[in-house]
Amino acid sequence: MANKYPFEPDYSVAPGATLKETLDARGISQSDLAVRTGMAEKTISQIINGIAPITVETAEKLELVLSVPARFWNRRELSYRESLARLEAVDDLNADVAWLDEIPVKTLRERLPMDGHATKPQLVRLALKFFGVSSVEAWRNVWECPAVQYRGQAAQKKRPGYVAAWLRMGELQAESILTEPFEASAFRQVLADLRDLTLTPATQWAKEVPRLCASAGVAVVFTKEIPTAGVSGATRWVTKDKVMMQLSLKYKSDDQFWFSLFHEAGHVLLHGKKQVFIEYGTDDATDEEKEANRFARDWLIPSSQSHKLPHLRNRAQIRSFAHSIGIAPGIVVGRLQHDKLVFPSAFNDLKRKLNWAT
Repeated sequence: MANKYPFEPDYSVAPGATLKETLDARGISQSDLAVRTGMAEKTISQIINGIAPITVETAEKLELVLSVPARFWNRRELSYRESLARLEAVDDLNADVAWLDEIPVKTLRERLPMDGHATKPQLVRLALKFFGVSSVEAWRNVWECPAVQYRGQAAQKKRPGYVAAWLRMGELQAESILTEPFEASAFRQVLADLRDLTLTPATQWAKEVPRLCASAGVAVVFTKEIPTAGVSGATRWVTKDKVMMQLSLKYKSDDQFWFSLFHEAGHVLLHGKKQVFIEYGTDDATDEEKEANRFARDWLIPSSQSHKLPHLRNRAQIRSFAHSIGIAPGIVVGRLQHDKLVFPSAFNDLKRKLNWAT
């Protein structure tokens, strides 16, 4: 098996050293080479000492004088410049090792093709590649600055690197999902179909939800939560015609999942394309979050039926009511608990538990 991290020396040899060896072997002095090539002797000296580069024109002259192909000199020069850049990058990576404490390295190792024996500078490089940026400074500009548009900022500020990793995972998932151009009317129709899916097992709706939403321009991705990130969902536009709804199974019950899904759908239909909404399962006081909460609440249990909720006293009544409005009983239980019409632990057996497939 090829070594994922092949040997890379911590030094670089200028092509001028090879040129000097060639001249010594031929018995040609630097001044003689200058005369033969029509170049200044100072320029020849600078090339040999690694100060001046071997240009394409110089390589052609060296081929004529020394019978060494120009492509050889061009490749040596390119290799030298690449090695200089690599050595400079290594210094930068070493200086950025502390950044690893800000991101979920353990989770990234588990979920991404990261060599378990990678050094810390190598991990920095792999993490930057994962985030799609070239430096930690660029990472801060891309993944921290957008926080001004976030909703649910309190938790995001605690672990921005963890939240950013979760969002990036969803972004990469969404890239592979082909969607039709977004249409609000088509998405509203899809929501009606999604509501019916609450009655089906997870093995069914896990496939149908992304398929249906893609037909209306929405890429739905399920991204396993990152410990301590605390994120339950996110919504953001990836292009002008494609929006991403990202969901985790943070609370591991069907009522929370479906409420989160319709909550994110509310952001899609009600709010601007330039905003990024990140949810932590808290009732944030922002107007947008309140609007998305009301949107999800009324889609799942229409306001025309909500007056019946205080009269549901037992499992049979809950099941009957859920059946009458065509929705899963667990969602009704979640609403009763949220509205404090029953104890937080009441009727939890009517909820469906959700777990990631192993």
